[in-house]
Amino acid sequence: MKTSIALALSFALTAPVMAETTPLTFDVYYGDDNSFNVTSTVVAGENEVMVIDTGFSRADALQIAAKVLDSGKALKTIYISQADPDYYFGASQLLEIFPHANVLTTQAVRDAIVKKLKTKISFWSPKMGTNAPKHPRVPDVFKGTVLKVDDTVIEIKGTEGVLAHRPYLWIPSEKTILGNVGIVEGMHVWMADTQTEEEVAAWLDQLKEMQSLTPELVIPGHMKNAGKLDPSSIEYTATWIERFADAKAKSEDSKSVIDTMVGYYPKLGATFTLELGARVHEGETQW
Repeated sequence: MKTSIALALSFALTAPVMAETTPLTFDVYYGDDNSFNVTSTVVAGENEVMVIDTGFSRADALQIAAKVLDSGKALKTIYISQADPDYYFGASQLLEIFPHANVLTTQAVRDAIVKKLKTKISFWSPKMGTNAPKHPRVPDVFKGTVLKVDDTVIEIKGTEGVLAHRPYLWIPSEKTILGNVGIVEGMHVWMADTQTEEEVAAWLDQLKEMQSLTPELVIPGHMKNAGKLDPSSIEYTATWIERFADAKAKSEDSKSVIDTMVGYYPKLGATFTLELGARVHEGETQW
């Protein structure tokens, strides 16, 4: 009886420790200006890794592959979080090195990729030359809302509504948000793809939802170099969007919007993203 009690106590004391998962690590790849400063992340557990987004060019993908190889762990899943080519063009290159990896995304993201794939290929291939994918890999549909690295849960959130094609990932155990085009750090925000008031409002609501999760680590979808990986990027993005919307409401043309935003952010440098967004929102350019 004493032995049974001792074993029971031993199990009770050790079981919670045994149930704990190994903390994940995040190795972020930062694309350069030619790749729109897009980020990709190698999420590593004890035995396996997952790649979140694959970069724009073949060169991007090769550098991401190097991170996977350096980890010494198995790559089982490549998850594509967004429908823009800088998030998925590198998938075919990664599959040449890791042919057994699954390439997954949500239904809405896949639909958006397929809808514009031919246009994106015809536009970008001549510009990228040999750095373009020969045959971009369209990801398969993942029907669930929970991915895993080893036993650690990664939740897919934001899969409904007008921005269903722009979900994000939340890792509760790590208090981490990643895999979302809607968070930007240290750059002008890309507004050309969200042209209606409904879409802009949904974007701001999504950012508020992210803040309500009280994350500790936030990996923006686009950022200059190795910047801050904390919740301040969510606030930065929301404030930028609100200022843009206010400038648009008070302006009669894109130049006025651009001048106002440059006044707010005089040190951001390149303004192409801002200029295109302003022209699109003022009806001066079709996108």
